[in-house]
Amino acid sequence: MSLNDTLMQDMKAAMKAKDKEALTTIRSLKAAVMNYKIKVGHDLTSDDELTVLSSALKQRKESLEEFSKAGRDDLIDQTKKEMQLIEKYMPKQMSKEELEQTVEETIKEVGASSKKDFGKVMQALMLKIKGKADGKAASSIVGKKLN
Repeated sequence: MSLNDTLMQDMKAAMKAKDKEALTTIRSLKAAVMNYKIKVGHDLTSDDELTVLSSALKQRKESLEEFSKAGRDDLIDQTKKEMQLIEKYMPKQMSKEELEQTVEETIKEVGASSKKDFGKVMQALMLKIKGKADGKAASSIVGKKLN
């Protein structure tokens, strides 16, 4: 079942349950999916859907940081709930150990030996971990491993 179909089913369920917060978040995800579909000009692949979800999750994380700095507890709680709902549609996240192992494998595959190879490693790594791990955490691990 496509992400769009899943969102439609969940939107109907949220309407019936009168869950306004979930409904608002699902509608924003559905709009993001439709906008991306229009942008690329074809039906979305699972990678495209993952790109949309990752983008939405990243936006919420950035907002969460800003709300924390501003001391807006009401918005922090709402954003955390939205993030939990979006994560429901994302693939299972890698553990730190799995991520480290994937980084080590990628370094070997690329033949990286110094900091100069950071870009090559990250390019290959991001294809493997897209949507399954945070890019910042991956970047940090790659930096440590290449030192």
